[in-house]
Amino acid sequence: MRTSLNIPDDMLAEFDQTWQSEGLESRSRALREAIQEYIESHHQLEQIRGTVAATVVFDYVHDEIIESLHELQHEFQTEIDTTSHVHHGEWCLETVFCHGEASRIRELVYRLKDFDAVGRVSVLSLRTAGETTAESDQ
Repeated sequence: MRTSLNIPDDMLAEFDQTWQSEGLESRSRALREAIQEYIESHHQLEQIRGTVAATVVFDYVHDEIIESLHELQHEFQTEIDTTSHVHHGEWCLETVFCHGEASRIRELVYRLKDFDAVGRVSVLSLRTAGETTAESDQ
């Protein structure tokens, strides 16, 4: 299936350099692999159940999102243990240390990903007592 995407020029140039340095045959092949990794990451996050400790790392444009981000963090104050914040010009890097029900941590991650001013969201989940995956529940 053919599709078109809007990708910033600098990101596309770096993507092309990356897949070419890996010796892949085409941009399409590299894009299929990137999509597959995205899907696998989503499924992994969806399978976590129970109480978890997680670190959520994301970057964002400060002036475009700070008020909405503070509102979101207050909404999830029960799950957020602490945050760490670093300024890099107009961009900021935030690390949020969370503990709580996996479903609430997932909701936080998805809400962060929905902001246009957020560049990337990464999650490191650490299992705690009583936590299982959907596969082991079956």
